[in-house]
Amino acid sequence: MRRSARDKAEVRIVWRGGATTELVAMMPVNSLAALPRHVEMENRICELAAKGLYDDQIVQILADEGHRSPWRGTAVLPSTVRGIRLRHGIKAVHRQTRWPPVKGCLTVTQLAERLNIPTKWIHTQLRRGAIRAIHEPSGRYLFPDTDHAMLAIRQLREHHVKTIDLTGGSS
Repeated sequence: MRRSARDKAEVRIVWRGGATTELVAMMPVNSLAALPRHVEMENRICELAAKGLYDDQIVQILADEGHRSPWRGTAVLPSTVRGIRLRHGIKAVHRQTRWPPVKGCLTVTQLAERLNIPTKWIHTQLRRGAIRAIHEPSGRYLFPDTDHAMLAIRQLREHHVKTIDLTGGSS
């Protein structure tokens, strides 16, 4: 084995019968600057991010073009793309949620943000049956965006009630 460059090693295997196999192995490096094409990769990330591509799309394009992250032989990590994008002051493009909004209703995430409570707590209460909410076939839970519903959630959170029904039935 011979290190041919900082990020490559040439390997020659001599088999017992005398046959040989030669290959080039990509070696991990400890920094982005140690990659031979790091300037090209950085420019490409900035170009693609400026076009509005998502980090996972950029990762795939870079991998197809033969780029890689430090500490990886062949893969480009999303964290590498994100780090370079942020270093250049390019904000991420946010994906559209997979579900369209429903007027007058909140999702688990929206409810958690509104009441400043963890989403995990809401999911736990849904799983335990302490909160009954609209459960769509797609898997999404919806909560009425009303003062009554917000008060009921707060009361459950403060242990004043044991269960609440926000499906339209009685609580």
